[in-house]
Amino acid sequence: MVRRNRWAVSFADLLLLLLAFFVLLQASGQRRDVMLAGLSQQFGGRAMRQGIELRAAELFVPGEALLTGAGKARLTAIAREFSRDSGGIEVRSHGTDPARQRFDDWDLAAARLGAVARALRAEGIAGSRLAIRGLDQAEGKAGQGQVIRIAAKSD
Repeated sequence: MVRRNRWAVSFADLLLLLLAFFVLLQASGQRRDVMLAGLSQQFGGRAMRQGIELRAAELFVPGEALLTGAGKARLTAIAREFSRDSGGIEVRSHGTDPARQRFDDWDLAAARLGAVARALRAEGIAGSRLAIRGLDQAEGKAGQGQVIRIAAKSD
């Protein structure tokens, strides 16, 4: 007897594997970026080194896009670390700052990302290496407000 619908079993297996992958991805929580970077590298994509996450409240004057002295010092140290690499540097943001005053959520997040990129450029990182990506307005991790992530990409 010839089985004509054997493809349905293979298709069902594929769907179950995809479902398991997405469940695993959702369950990974904070380690999601690390897992996606590993998967990207395995499938020939550009690998992304684990980045540095900074709370915007630790870098900026509350409700503003002005770096504090401690924020400038922190970004100087980060620029030194990333200056050793030759690949691109990605700056991302997620979450919002409840202490905003002059700006709305989007404008404040964008202005802060620009300030971080300018500070890194002022510390010797070439502007051609910097890329500002992602203004995720979703609630920050555990109510942390705006979180800025700086990560290096290898070419």
